[in-house]
Amino acid sequence: MSTPTTIHHFIGGKHYPSSTNQWRDVTNPATQEVVARVPFATRDEVELAVANAHQAFQSWRSSSLGTRMRIMLKLQHLIRENTAELAQLITREHGKTLPDAEGEVARGLEVVEHACSITTLQLGEIAENAATGVDVYNLLQPLGVGAGITAFNFPVMLPCFMFPMAIACGNTFILKPSEQDPSSTMRLVELAHEAGVPPGVLNVIHGGPEVADMLCDHPDIKALSFIGSTHVGTHIYRRASEAGKRVQSMMGAKNHCVVMPDAPKEHALNNLLGSAFGAAGQRCMANSVAVFVGAARDWLPDLVAKSKALKVGPGSDRSADLGPLVNPRAKERVLGLIDSGVAQGAKLLLDGRSLTVPGYEKGNFVGPTVFADVTETMDIYSQEIFGPVLNVVCVDTLEDAIAFINRNPNGNGTSIFTSSGWAARKYQHDINVGQVGINVPIPVPVAYFSFTGSRASKLGDLGPNGKQAVLFWTQTKTVTARWYEDHGSASDGVNTTISMK
Repeated sequence: MSTPTTIHHFIGGKHYPSSTNQWRDVTNPATQEVVARVPFATRDEVELAVANAHQAFQSWRSSSLGTRMRIMLKLQHLIRENTAELAQLITREHGKTLPDAEGEVARGLEVVEHACSITTLQLGEIAENAATGVDVYNLLQPLGVGAGITAFNFPVMLPCFMFPMAIACGNTFILKPSEQDPSSTMRLVELAHEAGVPPGVLNVIHGGPEVADMLCDHPDIKALSFIGSTHVGTHIYRRASEAGKRVQSMMGAKNHCVVMPDAPKEHALNNLLGSAFGAAGQRCMANSVAVFVGAARDWLPDLVAKSKALKVGPGSDRSADLGPLVNPRAKERVLGLIDSGVAQGAKLLLDGRSLTVPGYEKGNFVGPTVFADVTETMDIYSQEIFGPVLNVVCVDTLEDAIAFINRNPNGNGTSIFTSSGWAARKYQHDINVGQVGINVPIPVPVAYFSFTGSRASKLGDLGPNGKQAVLFWTQTKTVTARWYEDHGSASDGVNTTISMK
């Protein structure tokens, strides 16, 4: 057994050992081996990180767009070169399979590539001669110190949803990654500094709720981005907003996948299962509810058979379809929700509770689980399970499916599988969900489009990525300017009205 790695904060461009007496073990979820120890920052350490970011902002805000672009170009190159290492760190601490971890790095890389276009993204607007001899123009200027709090399920991709665009826009940044799997995040930050991010521009502190509250309250932090659970996200949004910050809070979900009877059967079922069970269901965009319309309900036996054939194993096994849950508490919670589904009358078609992976008996494994006859009042439907559990609902018509999904308070993502352009267009028009996939199982848009979850899945007007990210991480300054020819030119006299002459 190897010696656990000691994780440090990252402040002022270097690793900063913590003086805290509060530490947390980071474990491999397939074996329970302790692979790292992470500190919970003291108040003084948080203050130091903010002070470094605040000081660095004074010069970084005036750096040229070209300078920031070149750093992002270097960073995307380094991420490509180190994808295998990042993926291995993700798998070791999160548990997702190596191919899935590599896919996560690739999706995070998309955001860095988008940030390489900052020279055109952070452009203002100008109106020449808005009045006689008067020009009006907007400047998109950085806010100051930004902060980000990320969930455990994407330890590379979620930080990429935050700091690359924030610092490319001229802000400095403090990241609080999940304490459950921080090593890949720390390696990503090291690569950013290798790419040329100046000391103090990107800082990392570790900790739990107390550290998150410090970030919400600190007067020198001007904007905060959060991705995680609804309970925590609502608290973060309210607390940081009351402290006068700009906040975006991307939260929980209950995503639905509609399967029409005219859908290409094999494609629909395979994509549905990949979405529901990939990463052991630990995705905020996982389709955890399948809505079969009309005769598509006859495919349910095939769905169960395909689910039963999926391979569960450690993430290091490239042949595995899904790995373990992140920790024993997550497994206990998922098993409890499965128990509640049985108790509340759902029909358990496939039970993954008793699964054991040979050689990994201590792992947090739950096998693919499928419920039918699920109703809206059941806990397995009303709560986000965040595990490999698929609920199946059967309805008669597309209109019934749309009405059913629109009654759910969440609006992160949804998909429809169909061969009908009419059905697809009706669905995208009538569904009240922020992100829609048409024959696409996980409709997370490419990074130059914004992440647009809605309703109870999102608080704040602006989401990560795309144009909305630039607007979130900048403030608009409007300048109205007139220049006179010389000091001796004639004057129009005193104007006591608000009209512009």
